Amino acid sequence: MIDFIVNLFVEIADFFITFWVDNRLAKAMEELQSSSQPMVEFDNSTYSSCTETDKDCKVQHERRHIVMNQINTGKFIAGCRKEKGLTQAQLAEKLNITDRAVSKWETGKSMPDSSIMLELCNILDVTVNELFAGERIEMNNYEEKANENLIELKRKDENSMNKNVIISTIYTIAMVIGIMVCCICDIAISGTLTWSLIVLSSVLVAWIASFPVILLGKKGILVAMIAVSILIVPFMYILSILIKVDEVFHIGAVMSIISLVFLWIIYIMYRRLKERKLLATGLTFLFAIPFTFLINSTLSRMIGEPVIDIWDILSVFILFIIAVAFIIGDYAREKGYIR
Repeated sequence: MIDFIVNLFVEIADFFITFWVDNRLAKAMEELQSSSQPMVEFDNSTYSSCTETDKDCKVQHERRHIVMNQINTGKFIAGCRKEKGLTQAQLAEKLNITDRAVSKWETGKSMPDSSIMLELCNILDVTVNELFAGERIEMNNYEEKANENLIELKRKDENSMNKNVIISTIYTIAMVIGIMVCCICDIAISGTLTWSLIVLSSVLVAWIASFPVILLGKKGILVAMIAVSILIVPFMYILSILIKVDEVFHIGAVMSIISLVFLWIIYIMYRRLKERKLLATGLTFLFAIPFTFLINSTLSRMIGEPVIDIWDILSVFILFIIAVAFIIGDYAREKGYIR
């Protein structure tokens, strides 16, 4: 329950921060599009009118630069698309995306995802540097433009990291406040730390496992997986001591190991099939079927009672139907029947 509340809090915080950033970006785009002043290239001289302590001035210049780059890239994509005689729908079909996504690129509202950028460049017959620059690049200016694009990518990574740091900080503060409230209530009621130790250990493990993902995004999944793999069995042992029930460790450790094997299989599948997520999802549901029987049969032997009933059979049937649906969807996408 505590994990659910904390995760909900993080999702809400992420929503409001994303909404705020998107809103500020949209306003900046409106200002640029309605401005009668010509757009200027971004370089160190752009900051010449800003004082050393005037951070707002620098932020405004940088925001204008980011928006200008997106608008220029969007216009460049639209021009190249028209040169190739393609409509937005036709370009979207070649990339297996929606024409709405293409429209967002061309209006400067978003940038192409890195996973399809090379394919987009091949279709439009441009280089990645030209795509980022928003113009055709002559060979004598190629190295200079490449350096500018690398700097721009670095700046975007830093902005993304700053947002993740804010969310991570809010998440950590929420965790600490939750732990403190539980400890204070426990001491007030029991005179010492009793049940709050269970909350403390659970929240700590949840924080260690989830913090890398919140801070680093997809790059932190591997770190989180390793952390869970290391901590889950010791956590079960500590939990069994705190609640004084040995079965929690004996049963929980075995179930945790089986679950970890399943999670690692899923992780490896998505890594190997990162360009075919529908297939990876279908295989995940398919692998869930034998693991469901494995967990139920293992649990049945450990507690000495049958645990497989009609609902388990129904669950397996539903998992199989979902798996087949995703696999068929992947096949249809590969054959070009759907986008």
